[in-house]
Parts: sequence; C-alpha cells; structure tokens
Amino acid sequence: MDVPVLIAGGGPVGMILSLELAHQGVRSILIERNPTTTRHPKMDLTNGRSMELLARLGVVDILRAAGVPSGNCFDIVRVSHGLPGVGKELFRFAYPSPDEVRRMSRETNDGTLTREPPLRISQILLEPALLEVIGQNPLIDARFGWTVQSFEQDEDSVRVAISETDGTATETIECAYLAGCDGGGSNVRRGLGIKYEGDFAVGSFYMVHFRSDALDALQPDGPWWHWLTNAGGMVAQNDRDLWTLHTPVPEGIAPESVDPRALLRNWAGRDFDFEILVANPWTPHMVVAERYGEGRVWMAGDSVHQFMPTGGYGMNTGVGDAVDLGWKLAAVIHGWGGPALLRSYEEERRPIAIQNRAASRRHLDVNIAIWSASPATTDDDKAWDHMAEEIERLGNAENESWGIEHGYRYAGSPIIAPDGTPEPPFDPDSYRPTTWPGARLPHYYLEDGNALHDILGPGFTLINCRGADTGPLEDAAAQMGLPLKIVGLHDPKVCAAMERPLLLVRPDQHVAWRGTELPADCLALLRRVTGWQSALEREIPERSHARA
Repeated sequence: MDVPVLIAGGGPVGMILSLELAHQGVRSILIERNPTTTRHPKMDLTNGRSMELLARLGVVDILRAAGVPSGNCFDIVRVSHGLPGVGKELFRFAYPSPDEVRRMSRETNDGTLTREPPLRISQILLEPALLEVIGQNPLIDARFGWTVQSFEQDEDSVRVAISETDGTATETIECAYLAGCDGGGSNVRRGLGIKYEGDFAVGSFYMVHFRSDALDALQPDGPWWHWLTNAGGMVAQNDRDLWTLHTPVPEGIAPESVDPRALLRNWAGRDFDFEILVANPWTPHMVVAERYGEGRVWMAGDSVHQFMPTGGYGMNTGVGDAVDLGWKLAAVIHGWGGPALLRSYEEERRPIAIQNRAASRRHLDVNIAIWSASPATTDDDKAWDHMAEEIERLGNAENESWGIEHGYRYAGSPIIAPDGTPEPPFDPDSYRPTTWPGARLPHYYLEDGNALHDILGPGFTLINCRGADTGPLEDAAAQMGLPLKIVGLHDPKVCAAMERPLLLVRPDQHVAWRGTELPADCLALLRRVTGWQSALEREIPERSHARA
C-alpha cells in the first residue's frame, strides 16, 4: 500500500485534514488540481471554534502572522450607499479585536468564549500559510497540479487513478482510505454517485477582488471589516491594500458582459486608484450531500455542503469536518477505532451542516428584509433614519450566532455515552457552557494561567477533578491501544464548571462521557466511544496493531 490516506483537494479543508492526520501520526498524500494555492478570496473569517481546533495543530501563530493584525476591529457597517464619506452611515455593529477578545476571555473566564479569538484572513492568504506548515511536515506529501480521475475500493483498500492536470502523467495510488475534499464539483462525490439535496442558485452575484492603497477613500476613519449597502458589500481583506466587492449582477446585463471597473466605481460612488486582481460572476447554493461517504471513501468541506456566505459557515464547517474525520481515520488506521467509528462521522457532521445551512438561510432572510426596506432615493433622510432603526431591530445574528459557531453538539451520536440527563436548551444565537455529553468542552483558564484545552492530550483525555482511582480506565485503554491522558484538575472554580468530577474528552475536544465515578465496565465505555460497541462481528484487538 502506497499511503494510509490519499486526500483529494488541497484547499483549506484538505490541508487541515492532512495536518490532523499528521498530528495523529498518520501519513497522507495531498493532491490538488490547481498548480498553486487559490487566487480567489472566497472566505475571510476563521471563527473562534475553528481557531481553537487549529491551535491543537500548532498553526495559530503562523496564521495570525498572515492575517489581519490582531489589534484591528471586526466592525460591520451598514450605509445608504457608496464608500465612507459618500453615503449616510446607518448603523455600525462594533466588534472587538482579537487582542480585546483575548483580554476579555481572561478577565471574565466564564466559559462563554473560545480558547482562540476569531481571525480575519482571506483564503488567498490562509492557503499559502497552511501550505508552508505542510511543507515542513514529513508525514505529508503535497502534490499540486494533480487530480483524481477514478477510483475503486474493496474491503482492504482503495485504488485511485490520478493524473497531472496538464495531461503529462498518470499514476495509480493504493491507499487504505480516500478523502474527498475536492469542492463543489467533487470527482470523489460523483464517483460514489452521491447527490446534493437543497436549493441551488439562490442568487446571482458578481465579485471584484482588487488591490488599492487608497485608504483615504476606503478607510479614512480607521479599519472596518464589512461595508454594506443595499447594492452589495465590500470586504476589507487585510486593512491595507486587498479588498473584495460582492454585488448582485446588475439587472438586464449578462454576467459575462459586466465591466468590473465600472461596477466597482458605480458602487463606490467616487473614483480612486485600484488594480483588479480577479473578477467573476458566482452563484451560491444551499445544499448538503445525501451521504458523506461509504466504505473506505469519505468526504469533507464543500464536497458535502455548500452555503450562502451569510454567517461564514462554509469553510468553518469544513474545519470541523476535517478534524472529526481526521481523528477517526487515524483511530481506525492505528487499530483502536472500531467499524462504527467512521460511520459516526456522517452521523455527527451531517446534522451540523444542516443546522448551519438553516442558520445561513435565516441570515439571508434578514439581509433581504433590510434590502427591501431601502428607500427609493438616496436623499430621503427620514426614510433612511427609519431604515437605521429597522437594521438595529433586526440585529446582526449573522456575526453573533455563538450557539451555531461553538455551541454545536453531537446529540444522539452512537459514539457518545449519554448520562441520562436531558439535553440543555440549544440557542443558535447564544452559547451557554455545558459539559453535556456530545458538547464541546468549554474553554477556561486555570489558576496557573494555562488554558484547559492546552493540557488535553492528542488522543482521549480523562479530566479527574476528584482524585479518583483511574487505573481501571487506564488498563482498558492499554488493552485497546487507545491513547489516553489523565489530567488531575484541582482548580475549584473550573472543577465546579465541569458539572461532573470525571469527564472523558475526545481528540476533537468534545465530551464523550461524564460521571461522578468510573463505570463498573470501563472497557464497555471505551468500546462505545471508539466505535466498537455496535460492531459484534469481531472482538477488540489487543495492542498489537502496526502503527501507520
């Protein structure tokens, strides 16, 4: 066999999957059909939950160095029309910088914030930063300019035919697993015969990505993140010289006939110097794949879901996919993951995609309500004042849905051990810390200044707040070859917040089990949370599996 995992698609999700596998000690080959990283900005926010997952992989510092300076704000500004100074500012949703969020997190330390603040970073900057890390990792073989042509699988392996996109070479790779992270037009998804369900072509938009250092026109009063009018919105990609305008395709004009220079100037309401880097029409979809894979072939990211950018859930949902799929693939390859573990990937992640799609739709409806309330003329001050009141009333859940972003749970997952308590109420707009099984372990700082997340192991971690004898669980883990770290926690405030004295936390920081004492059968518990309990066709192996 050539490699344990072949990853098709070298965008952010594919690269993060390769890093997650390497974090778990598994080699992979990463292929990408394009010869270089993307020139299209696509996404511009890596949210707090994604950043704390990436912190586990040791890439946060390099990403922050590539992104917007951590002292800059995240302000969302709605205006009547045009750039600053052209139209009337209606309402500003002021959001703190990452530096301020980090300070607030330490001062409040109430579990409501994430271990890492969010990061404003364009995909054109994110991908090269990730690729730099990948290039230094001996467990990852990254090959750009290659694509999947076809594949076939059996019980033991997958044989994948790949070719250089310029047609100069072909190769067949035999791998244990194939991961399709190859986008909306996924060859892997098509090869499995899996379709999307949902709404296609929910709008027709035009993107103008440009370079300009005319800050006197673009940010004369300091940084903002999104500058929104009823005719579209501009994104500040780096608060320096990179910007992107998204606007509906003008009525009566074919998308391919749009003049991007004229479109940008008309939207801006003034002239300024700029250089267009990329300009093209685009059509968003609101779809989720009917299935996430089968057998030895699984998919993540846009291959299995596509959303309207409202809320920024596309790539961020994909980050969660990559981490969930990555640790489960590694567990099966290393021998301690059972036959039900990979099936649980779809059972956990697909409901989250559906939940996020619904949130994106709600945010789109709010934007439509705002656009429909826009006055017919730009000089009707009274009407614009009324619209400002309407914007304030409708709010900005698009950038404040903390329940969606880091409060999602794997309720009903077959590899979560329930404790018999009812699920706490879920609010997509707010987050209340909980250790209910299936939930993400909340972030707290300990008395010594370390973050709770930072002392978790790369595998499973047992948090022990009572000094209980953990020998039976350690013995069961050793029998299975399961990596287990025991963390004795003595911080009284944080222990109280844990709600139970014993918590078993998965590699992805979600709570797998909690209790007041270890169960009588620790092996049965570990069988469940690693995908063996529902598989009666074979016994749990002893610790004799070869490491990949």
